Amino acid sequence: MIPAHVGIIPDGNRRLAKRLMKTPWKGHEWGIEKIRDVMDWCKDLKIRTLTFYVLSLENLEKRPKRELNYLFSLAKKELNDVLNNPEHIAHKNRTRINFIGKLDVLPEDLQAIILKVAKMTEGYDDHILNLAIAYGGRQEITQAMERIAEDVKKGKFAPSEVNDPLIRSYLYTNGYGDPDLIIRTGGERRLSNFLPYQSVYSELVFMDVFWPEMDKRDFSKAIRDFESRQRRFGK
Repeated sequence: MIPAHVGIIPDGNRRLAKRLMKTPWKGHEWGIEKIRDVMDWCKDLKIRTLTFYVLSLENLEKRPKRELNYLFSLAKKELNDVLNNPEHIAHKNRTRINFIGKLDVLPEDLQAIILKVAKMTEGYDDHILNLAIAYGGRQEITQAMERIAEDVKKGKFAPSEVNDPLIRSYLYTNGYGDPDLIIRTGGERRLSNFLPYQSVYSELVFMDVFWPEMDKRDFSKAIRDFESRQRRFGK
């Protein structure tokens, strides 16, 4: 069975750029191009939902300011293309674009563009693209627990009524389902705070190839690997 929802940790942009003696941000340019490729591959394979780990909260704290500013400029350029180019793949594939994470820590001009893109594409329903920006899984869970505690205090529900469906309703990914498959490129074998609550039964595929180098054959192999597995969901 083809996965309905694929999560991707696109690792290796900077290391590929270093190997090719380019600046780190050149690797990020290639990385954005690869996201468009994967959107098309998912259309061909009838995979409806994609969630990309674009930028973690830890990245925001640890990356050089110059590199972050370039990342933000790349994001604005790509999102402005969504706003102004009717031939952008998001429109051609009728893809709803959602943004998940602590978006209020991003530059205000980027926040404004994010809101416009989400509004422009909210009517699309063929495909869903979740972009995790300024995202941290533990932070997401902590924030959900704080909001639940506030609502218990307000009398909206009793502590005994807090259960898995209710917790999910307070997460960024509410309504989009858990990832069936998570793919990480770049050779690392960990999830790095990506969707910890939602990934407990996800199948995992780790690739040694750097993200911009991943081709359709690599992606299709990961999907075939998923199809060959027997999912038990804790049984």
